[in-house]
Amino acid sequence: MAAKRGSAHGFSRSDRVSEQIRRELADLLRFHPKDQHIAARMTLVTVSAVEVTPDYAHAKVFYTSLADPSANDAVAEGLARSASFLRRELAKRVRIHHIPDLHFVFDSSVQEGARLSKLIDEAVESDQGNRDE
Repeated sequence: MAAKRGSAHGFSRSDRVSEQIRRELADLLRFHPKDQHIAARMTLVTVSAVEVTPDYAHAKVFYTSLADPSANDAVAEGLARSASFLRRELAKRVRIHHIPDLHFVFDSSVQEGARLSKLIDEAVESDQGNRDE
């Protein structure tokens, strides 16, 4: 996310609010899970970014998961079920007039990066194998 100039601190207010929400959600998901039967999977969830609308009504919360890819549906369902609890807890921690509705979006960039890295490693091994022959 590019920094927007215009404030005394070098970042716009929405950038600072987004970052604060990201930090607080990361803490809540790691140390205060609501849904105990998926709590172990939630510790493997990382909040990668938060985008807040200009009126602070909605926030897209981008997350990655190190859990087994087959568990992604359960993680998404757990996050959706926990959204109202997380919003309520955010209201206690973040001092803004309106706490945004949370919309969780899976960020596949980490998995894509791992897949591409594996392909590159395979190509390098193949290339080295062809040189040895």
